[in-house]
Amino acid sequence: MPVPCNRCNRPLPKWELAGQHAALCPECGARSTVRVFPALFYAPSGPVATEAAAEGEATCFDHPGKRAVASCSRCGRFVCQLCSVEFKGAVWCASCFTAGEYQAKTMEFENSRTLFDSTALIVAVAPLLAWPFTFISAPIALFIALRYWNRPLSLVRRWRWRSALAAAIALCEIGGWAWGIAYVVLKAGAGRG
Repeated sequence: MPVPCNRCNRPLPKWELAGQHAALCPECGARSTVRVFPALFYAPSGPVATEAAAEGEATCFDHPGKRAVASCSRCGRFVCQLCSVEFKGAVWCASCFTAGEYQAKTMEFENSRTLFDSTALIVAVAPLLAWPFTFISAPIALFIALRYWNRPLSLVRRWRWRSALAAAIALCEIGGWAWGIAYVVLKAGAGRG
């Protein structure tokens, strides 16, 4: 089956398709991005030289009698030499490649997560042992609690009570510092007058 040009619809020559990059149409000069299944390049006169699978060897998903040479990087199906499509440094089966799965971003599974609610609570409570540090830690705890409020909490189900408690403690500490500074300023002003 010939691959047509995207502008003039004339068949593109095989030497242009073999590059797996931009194919230049000799008729109209249009550049087309072409990704062709490798079976197009094999001679139609005979079967492709793939080895028959021996007893106990992995076989191709689509050709059960043929020995598998790789597995699809997307779905994991075993593919023979005829079915394997090498693209972007990976091997794809025909189904995933034609479905456009190669365009999807690779999914990375999350195995850990920063627990900002616990961090905010620790930053708010730990400096209470050495109260002068609350002058710095209270605004930091309040920032962490409010900034990361909408972030996913954990890989397991948790509630936001830690963030709310950290914000409440931080506000109390900030209020205590504000009251203490106001008291000192007013006391110093009353002593002069």
